[in-house]
Amino acid sequence: MQAPFQVQFIGATGTVTGSKYLVKYDRYKILIDCGLFQGIKNIRRRNWNELPFPAAAIDAVLLTHAHIDHSGFLPALMKDGFHGTVYCSEATHALCKVLLPDAGFLQEEDAKYANKKKFSKHEPAEPLYTEEDARKVLKLFKHLEQGATLELPGGMKATFTPTGHILGACAIRLEYQGTSITFSGDVGRSNDKIMYPPQPLAATDYLVVESTYGDRLHEEIDAEAAIADIINRTANRGGIVLMPAFAVGRAQLVLHILQKLRAENRIPTMPVYLNSPMAISATQIFFDRADLHKLTRDDCKRMDDMTTYIKTVEESIELNNRKYPSVIISASGMASGGRVLHHLKTLVGDAKNSVLFLGYQAAGTRGDALTHGADHIKIHGQYFPVKAEIANLSALSSHGDYQEISEWLKKMPGKPKKVFITHGEACAADAMRRHLKDELHWDVEVPEYLDIALLQND
Repeated sequence: MQAPFQVQFIGATGTVTGSKYLVKYDRYKILIDCGLFQGIKNIRRRNWNELPFPAAAIDAVLLTHAHIDHSGFLPALMKDGFHGTVYCSEATHALCKVLLPDAGFLQEEDAKYANKKKFSKHEPAEPLYTEEDARKVLKLFKHLEQGATLELPGGMKATFTPTGHILGACAIRLEYQGTSITFSGDVGRSNDKIMYPPQPLAATDYLVVESTYGDRLHEEIDAEAAIADIINRTANRGGIVLMPAFAVGRAQLVLHILQKLRAENRIPTMPVYLNSPMAISATQIFFDRADLHKLTRDDCKRMDDMTTYIKTVEESIELNNRKYPSVIISASGMASGGRVLHHLKTLVGDAKNSVLFLGYQAAGTRGDALTHGADHIKIHGQYFPVKAEIANLSALSSHGDYQEISEWLKKMPGKPKKVFITHGEACAADAMRRHLKDELHWDVEVPEYLDIALLQND
């Protein structure tokens, strides 16, 4: 008789954040991903809730990739008692060395600012974890090559398969006593401008797949032309283009596009600022790992030569005082935190300026509010009128849409016994369920928060 093998859906259900899957087999417990909840307030509060499992009982964490909604809860897990090993690809490890300390630093800064301005309901406001906590959890990491198979205690095997999306992103296939389950993580685009397409998955009994764009297709538009139009329009007004961008992936993609547009004389030769220490460090990793993406070293050098890196707080403050046309790229991509908020406060109230978002905006984020026509936006406890031009270029998303993911899954040999749809808003997840059920005739369901699925080898 097979020993117990089950998965519990602790995050990324009804939301695109907080990715966490608790896998139990025999007497062992592992987590696939350990992400922060973001977006709507009642979702974010889950970061502070008591975990539905003892952190000290987790034997290992396996990460699909480095984005904070998949890795950002690790320092909090460690504070709560986790002392196992964190396994991931080499590039994911390199990026987490940047992203996690930065996330801790930003939480400390946000708490200090909240206490200074007294806009927090908590007295005093406290960070979920600190930069020091993040640096401590990095000591638990152990990386392996993409495509490698990991032997875990109790006879569990884990295989990492590249999925595009960002550097180091992988699907993770677990196999235990003849039964297998694969977690897609975030799945990249089939024709991404800078990342290679996701590699086909091996056969699997069970599949957990993302659905960020489960209810829509990416627009068939010329992204370069759209960016050029916004920049030229804004420059003619004497304004500044602010691009909230994810520090890993999106920032590097838009730098590549800007360099290309400038070289082709399709936009003015205006300053391009990258104001995010995290994005600056991630860009250097991107330049160093030319083997993992489509750009050449010459492409990377041209991007580097074009960009002015804003590294210090003083430089960031000074940047807000500059009035001539320029492009500012700053994290976070959904305007949920970081230096971009200070630029947003300065720029959003002036009709000369533009704010260009570069992909999916989760429900409850400022990016979601702005791209849906908000006339005021709340930042650091104050409301600011929205007069700047607001646009969102979802065609630059690093997530495959439902059609791209369906085509990717068709390359997988065999048919899973069951597919679980996660990492999507409720409507998107249900739409993805219908697409896979109607097109591929698979057995598909959308699990709810804390649901448990038993994995059996019939």
